[in-house]
Amino acid sequence: MRIDILSLFPQMFDGPLHESMIGNAVENKVIDVGVTNFRDYTTDKHNHVDDYPYGGGAGMLLQPQPIFDALADIEAKHATKGRVILLDPAGYQFNQSVAEDFAKEDHLTFICGHYEGYDERIRSLVTDEVSLGDYVLTGGELGAMVMIDATVRLIPGVLGNAESAPGDSFSSGLLEYPQYTRPADFRGLKVPDILLSGDHGKIDDWRLQQALKRTYERRPDMLAKLQLSGKARQMLADIKADADEL
Repeated sequence: MRIDILSLFPQMFDGPLHESMIGNAVENKVIDVGVTNFRDYTTDKHNHVDDYPYGGGAGMLLQPQPIFDALADIEAKHATKGRVILLDPAGYQFNQSVAEDFAKEDHLTFICGHYEGYDERIRSLVTDEVSLGDYVLTGGELGAMVMIDATVRLIPGVLGNAESAPGDSFSSGLLEYPQYTRPADFRGLKVPDILLSGDHGKIDDWRLQQALKRTYERRPDMLAKLQLSGKARQMLADIKADADEL
């Protein structure tokens, strides 16, 4: 996968793109990442990339020319600018399903805004307008880092264990079940006996029950979207009955 990032602050990506999982993916050539300072493309003699909005109003807007020309250069170098993602609080909300969709692409380009917003004409170049959540950041860089991290870890060959991503919270539609490692008894806090039993069928059932319980307690809204098996529906009914007795 090729990932391009347009930002006024490219140094912000130095750490996240060269450490941990993403750093390994870059080093192993699983992904190819380029960060472009679109200020380098401005034709303004003072190097400005923003200006006041027509009609008045607070703040400054990013001008179209630097971003149009930066995207044109990416397209000239790579024969495509790929799927172009505008980081915008007014966009649809990013989630695991969106990350899975992005992970299927060969080329993603993220536009990180700053200041008050964008000249509306920039949106004519965009395929997706995406928000990290219902809050406002000073720029799109942190949002792009989160989206890239969530996306790249789903690409085959990035995670050490191919089964890790499908078992994550949200990938299955449920929050992840509790997990434990050694020692089995840490200062009186013990690992559940079932996990030490070696009975993988019972372990799978326990994990499903715990995932359902955790989701019901913390994110019941997620359950409404799921098509549960008969076994899972019965487990959930038992969980609800136990909660009602408390």
